[in-house]
Amino acid sequence: MTTPHRLVLWDIDQTLVDLRGVGAAWYTTALAEVAGVELRTLPNFGGRTERAISADILISHGVEPTEENVRKLWLALIAVSESHAPTLASSGRALPGAKDALNAFATQGGIVQTLVTGNLPEISVHKLTAFDLHEHVDFEIGGYGSLSAHRPDLVPAAVGHASAKHGTEFAPASVVVIGDTPDDVRAALDNGAVAVAVATGQFSAEELADAGAHTVLADLSDLAAVRAAVLGNVN
Repeated sequence: MTTPHRLVLWDIDQTLVDLRGVGAAWYTTALAEVAGVELRTLPNFGGRTERAISADILISHGVEPTEENVRKLWLALIAVSESHAPTLASSGRALPGAKDALNAFATQGGIVQTLVTGNLPEISVHKLTAFDLHEHVDFEIGGYGSLSAHRPDLVPAAVGHASAKHGTEFAPASVVVIGDTPDDVRAALDNGAVAVAVATGQFSAEELADAGAHTVLADLSDLAAVRAAVLGNVN
């Protein structure tokens, strides 16, 4: 068995898939079910975690963001996500190069692929499975948005899970975070990891470079460029 030498931590929304509008629709249903109120306003979702987003939504609608209320909202979100899972592919698309990149790293010995995403674990599975992007992602060791409102906290969680599962310590320089927002970049940099940004979301390549990304790509369609950004000097 090849000893892993790279841990690749993927973001989901606007990095691997484009499902814009789905989150607002799901929160509308979940908030009505949990709090009996109509969704009137939404915070910015880009780069943020579900814990932060849920707390903001509850507060802005006059509901105390207790742990109990947050988790009730999550259960409702998971339920509505699951109900839409069979038809979710019709609500969006896989982004260019996403599947090829995941497949390529799966055949490259020594690479472990998982997630650092603001999504909940269950919703992460639904979103990637809808576009057949789930096969090479180890969902068990990801860092998810239920953990913390502070996105950089998700990276060491994923690294710890991966290190324990594979019996090897992933040094910070061997960890690569791939995402589409300055928050993804900061999450990498705050943990000494490599930051690879894709300009497939609401932020421009210039904004992602200014945030400190080591590499900025237009998207994932240039597989050679993606491989170079992730692997560096490793063959």
